Amino acid sequence: MKSSHLDAKTMLAVDIGEISTRAMLFDVVNGLYRFLAVGTATTTAAAPYYDIGQGVRLALDRLQEVTGRTLVGADELIIMPVQADGSGVDTIAATLSVGPPIKVVAVGLLDDVSLESAQNLAASTYASVVESVSLNDRRKPEERVDTILRARPDVIIIAGGTDGGASQSVLRLVESVSQACLVLPEGERPDVLFAGNQSLTDSVKSSLGPVTSLHIAANIRPTLEVERLDPARFKVGQIFRNIRAKQIPGIHELDIWADGQLAPTATAFGRVIRFLSKVYDPAKGVLGLDVGASATTIAAGFADDLILGVYPQFGLGKDLPDLLKYSRLKNIKRWLSVEISDDYVRDYIYNKSLYPVSLPVTGDDLAIEQALVREIIRAAVSKTIRHYPKEGCRARADVLPWFEPIVAGGSVLTNAPTVAQCLLMLLDALQPCGVTTLVLDRNRLAAPLGAAAGINPVLVVQVLESSTFASLGSVIAPVANVRPGMPVLRIHMTYESGKETDLEIKHGNIELIPLPQGQSANIRLRPLHRTDVGMGGPGRGGTVRVVGGALGVIVDARGRPLSLPKDIGQRRELMKKWQRALGD
Repeated sequence: MKSSHLDAKTMLAVDIGEISTRAMLFDVVNGLYRFLAVGTATTTAAAPYYDIGQGVRLALDRLQEVTGRTLVGADELIIMPVQADGSGVDTIAATLSVGPPIKVVAVGLLDDVSLESAQNLAASTYASVVESVSLNDRRKPEERVDTILRARPDVIIIAGGTDGGASQSVLRLVESVSQACLVLPEGERPDVLFAGNQSLTDSVKSSLGPVTSLHIAANIRPTLEVERLDPARFKVGQIFRNIRAKQIPGIHELDIWADGQLAPTATAFGRVIRFLSKVYDPAKGVLGLDVGASATTIAAGFADDLILGVYPQFGLGKDLPDLLKYSRLKNIKRWLSVEISDDYVRDYIYNKSLYPVSLPVTGDDLAIEQALVREIIRAAVSKTIRHYPKEGCRARADVLPWFEPIVAGGSVLTNAPTVAQCLLMLLDALQPCGVTTLVLDRNRLAAPLGAAAGINPVLVVQVLESSTFASLGSVIAPVANVRPGMPVLRIHMTYESGKETDLEIKHGNIELIPLPQGQSANIRLRPLHRTDVGMGGPGRGGTVRVVGGALGVIVDARGRPLSLPKDIGQRRELMKKWQRALGD
């Protein structure tokens, strides 16, 4: 008999990525939950297997080799619950990001209200909005039907009408969707999610229920001023899981193992970020980013509010060339400190899309890859930043809000040749402001922990509090409007030993203050020339406690936004200066 979630101790988490399949084991050590080990294998969703099950079995084999535990029985099934001899697991959590973006048609009344909310909802999972339909587009009903038919969507998201508001206009759009579904063969009809005026639910069921798979969620735009995506995100996750189960063999079996709780990796990642935002400073948000092959995910938690963006067009896998549709080649090359031709950079992008697992083999290749990471993160953040709170949470409208901490993941970051290179990629791309901590999810556990949250929240809390996540360092990033070379900040630092040190920071510089990993210090900040360090407004300072990370404490006074010289020679010298400052 399967043990209850309350007394479960051993958990297996399985994550199916575009490139890698990972099996992770969590158990109680000395009375506390800890991450024990991971087994990794190549994902087998594509040729020649076309079944994720083979990759899962290989990952489990490697996990068993590493831990010495028996997790799989002679019948090739997971042993559940844990047996008297220590074999097996009690519970399983699973996350999934493999597969092409699901194609979405967004339907709403007004372009800048309900249609925008439908598009935002689609952007919270691995999806691509291939077409939009609204009353604003002035198309005739038959033209709307043709638009949907040409798009051949996997999902149609319908929003519109505040609760108790518009009805006939919404029902006309619903009718267009119904007619399109009727024309399509039964096996090709899209799932439909209705997240509009709830008083129309019965009418929507009558129109769409008989012709396609219909899902109902709470209104994502209950009033003109309020967007509420959370309840609908859960439904989108279910739809994503069902579509993937039809597309890729083995996913249905994995979902059974996970007791029907298989979650999109990005959704689970967002859960962890939201959890952390409730634990840390309520005056700041918590930012999470994950740079993967299938997509880049940006999650920002502000207390109970989660802003989640999933961008397949900004993945480092087969869709990498799509980056050139959103960012010019010169914007990618601005991050290079070496002279490389446009053709070489473009060729690298296309070769990387064909062989996502390939690693840079030359200094030029490494420079290009790290430039791509910077531009990908910048592009993804720019998509979400307009949704962040406007008041009281940032120095200026054009910079990142105050965040504490910032959690970053993705093998391109964790496998960087040096910690300093990883840190500099994040500082350049995110350009954080105020006082924050940069944390690296070196074992890529954030999403699996998010999936585990609904099963065993105690496990999640205790693993997050362990040393599994690596602090790169505390970052102090003043926002100033002065000429380079002018002093913007005075720092008085008191170590645990009682030792004291004073520094004056000049605009344009990046400085490294030694502080051993895990040790704390008190820092008194005195901003100059109306510099803002996130302590109540321009020119206001105070004392903050910081904890040393892999690189101690980093003061990034290079300016916000960061300005890079156009001349390659000047840029090379400047970037070398920054690298030397970080000891790289």
